[in-house]
Order: sequence, then C-alpha cells, then structure tokens
Amino acid sequence: MENRTSFIDENFLLQSEFAKVLYYDYAKDLPIIDYHNHLPPSEMAKDHVFSTISEAWLAGDHYKWRAMRTLGIDEKYVTGNASDRERFQKWAEAVPYTVRNPLYHWTHLELSRYFGIDELLNAKNAAEVYEKTSARLQENTHSAIGLLQQQNVESLCTTDEPHDNLEHHKSIAEQGISPKVFPAFRPDKAFAIDMGTSYISYLELLGDSENMMIETYADLLDVLGRRMDCFHQHGCRLSDHGLEQLYHFEEGAYDSETIFIRAKNGNVISTEEVHYFKSRILVFLCKNYHQRGWGQQFHLGALRDNNKRLLTSLGPNTGFDSIGDFSQARALSGFLNELDSTDQLAKTIVYNLNPSDNEVCATMMGNFNDGTIRGKMQFGSGWWYLDQKDGMERQMNTLSNMGILSTFVGMLTDSRSFLSFTRHEYFRRILCNLIGKDVRNGELPRDEKLLGKIVADICYHNAKNYFDFNR
Repeated sequence: MENRTSFIDENFLLQSEFAKVLYYDYAKDLPIIDYHNHLPPSEMAKDHVFSTISEAWLAGDHYKWRAMRTLGIDEKYVTGNASDRERFQKWAEAVPYTVRNPLYHWTHLELSRYFGIDELLNAKNAAEVYEKTSARLQENTHSAIGLLQQQNVESLCTTDEPHDNLEHHKSIAEQGISPKVFPAFRPDKAFAIDMGTSYISYLELLGDSENMMIETYADLLDVLGRRMDCFHQHGCRLSDHGLEQLYHFEEGAYDSETIFIRAKNGNVISTEEVHYFKSRILVFLCKNYHQRGWGQQFHLGALRDNNKRLLTSLGPNTGFDSIGDFSQARALSGFLNELDSTDQLAKTIVYNLNPSDNEVCATMMGNFNDGTIRGKMQFGSGWWYLDQKDGMERQMNTLSNMGILSTFVGMLTDSRSFLSFTRHEYFRRILCNLIGKDVRNGELPRDEKLLGKIVADICYHNAKNYFDFNR
C-alpha cells in the first residue's frame, strides 16, 4: 500500500516537548474507564466475531452516515441493501473528502491502532483494506472483547432500558470477562408521556419486567424502584438521561396521578402538564439514585428527528439529530436546588450539546459543590458534535476558567462501535497538548510532577475514584 499517514505519527497533536513528556510518561499507558457508551452487552457476553469491517465499522455509525449523505452517496450504500463490500468502497471514496472533520482523524487512528494500517484510506486501496481488516477481525485479538482488551479498557458502562432483564450483564460477570461491564439505567421512556400510544405500549413492557400491571402513577414509581434495585444488584451505579432540557415546577402545581391516568386513557395532555410530569418523575428517580449511592448523567440539548421524511422511511437514530437552542439555566438551577435542599443531590455530570451553554453548565455545576465529594458536580466532556478537538479544548478551557480542571473525570466514547476507543487516545493527546502549550507560553510552571499527576488523574484516577467500579 502507498500514501502513508505520516501526519499520524508518534507525536500526533503533541506540539511541544513538554506535551510529549506528559503524554508518554503520564497518560498513554493508563487503563480506560469508559463510563458512557451504547455498546450492545449481548456482543460482549458472546464475544462476538465481526464478519467484515463494514459490520464492525459502518453499522450504526451516524457520523459516517451523515458524511456519506452530504457527499452525495445514495442511501443504498448508507443504510440500504448494498453488500458490505460495496458499502465499504463508498465509505473509502468519501474519506479523503472528510478532511478537517473529526472523522478523518478517527478513521486513520482506528485503522492504525487496531489493524496496523498506516495508509490514507481512499478509493484505490479500499478493496485491499477491506480484505485485510475483515481477515484480522476473524482473529481472537479482534473479537468484541479482544478489541476492548487491545485498548486496555478496564471497565465500561452500557446504556440500558429499565425493563432489560440484564441477562447479558449477568453472563459477562459469571464468565469473569475483562473488562468489567456494568449497566447504566436509562429510564427516559418511562416518563415520555407525550409519546401517545407508544407510551402506553412501553408501560406494558416495563410492567412485564416485574410481572405487574402499571395502572396508576404509584404503580409506575413502584416498578421503577424495583428496576433500580435489580440494576443495583447487577453492579449498576450510574444513571443516564438524554433530554432536550430539564424542567422544574413546585410540587403540587399539577397532579401527577391525574395526568398519568388521562395519558393512559388517550386524552390530550397540555405541554405544561407534560413538563410537570417529567420533572416530578425525575425528582423521584434522582432521590433514589442518591439513596443508592449512584451517580447521574444528564445529556442536554439535542433536537432529534429533524428530517421527518427520512424519519418515516429509516426510523429514529439514523443521523438526523442536531444541536438545539433550548433555555437551560433557570430550570437546571431549580431542579438541582430542589434535590440539594434536602441533601438528596447525587453525584452529577451535565453534558451540553450547544456550545453556547458551556459557561452556563460550568458555572451551574460549581453552585452545588458542597465539599462532601471531590468534584461531585461535573461539567461533562465534549459530547456528540462537541467531542472533537475544538470542542474538547473549549470544554476544558471553560472548565479551567470557571471550575477546577484537575477534578475532571475525563473522556468517554458515547459510541456504538467497538473500534471507537482510540477516542481516549485522541482526548489524552489533546489534553497533554493543551497543558504543554501553557507551559511553553510561560502560563504554567514546568512542574512535571504536578502537571503529570493532574493529567493522570483526568485520564484515569478521577473516574476510578468517582465511579467506584472496583467492586
């Protein structure tokens, strides 16, 4: 093969000598704790072997799908019925034209780190890369678990519906698989009362998980409590919510039971009532998280399913979500304050999708640190459209200016791909370069011991202490 990717050399993104010291001596070899992703537990329990690189790399990857559509590639090769080989060929043709998009870096990092391929992917070498990578994926080192072990993943959290029976997590634990895999509780659909008949169907599914009929609001809370108990027994110590925004109302502004019954009967619920219902369920859940010693994550600001025509033909989660411009500060303040006022505010990570909310989130988290837990309230890492170089730097600069960077719990993949864990390397290089640049500019002392410890903490130790996945 030709066209070596010389730009991804050993000093990729490391623009000073001190940055190189920080990366190679303090960050590079640390284990990975990936506390939020969407990997399927079933594939880890069975140590899935991927048939082709297209299965491992292109299936479910909304980033790649959006790029291919933008470049005029027919949907047949994106989510349609093209063969894996044809699909990969089209992706390879697209890659050279993704320059300056993070996909260009991620693609070549993954080819290099997982497959030892140091060539620029393009139309000419697509067939050869397809054959080489697909063959490697048949080896034990490139199974689902093998890929995780290659990247030194110590533990990870999947994202799981409350009604999941967690059989795959149980199997993983019984097999003694490394890395450790824990469920994370994602109950958003349990309060999606504005989803009409699909909400009623979801209640049946949720009730079945506890052999109950959910007839009342009290039944709903009871089932959610039981499911949290079940998740806790399977090692869950973390919840997750993906919301446009948080809402906050004083309790009693509306009646949750009345709203619930009306929704079950198919009656129209006003927007204010929907928001009230969601806020009260969330308060209930968050108090339960605190009682169980869990952490809680809020991913705020995505405007989902924008393209209604393609949503109809392809379904949700197919690449048509974008940044929203929701008002965040006042309700977020009220929500956190209600929990804090009774000392029931759990460890909290808030991620924003709109970069204009960086300062809002960073300063809001600082309001509720109370000295009981180091870094209890976290302004989360760059998420989704912001998990690229500029977005990561902006998040860390905002956190540095308005919070305490040294308590940051670091990066996560938020991915559905077993090949995405080089994003931790990407983050670590960016972090080390950021601090190295300050040292070079005379803005920080050249104190290797101090700054090296802070880098190591952000990359690994803070997360290890914060999440306590050591049980």
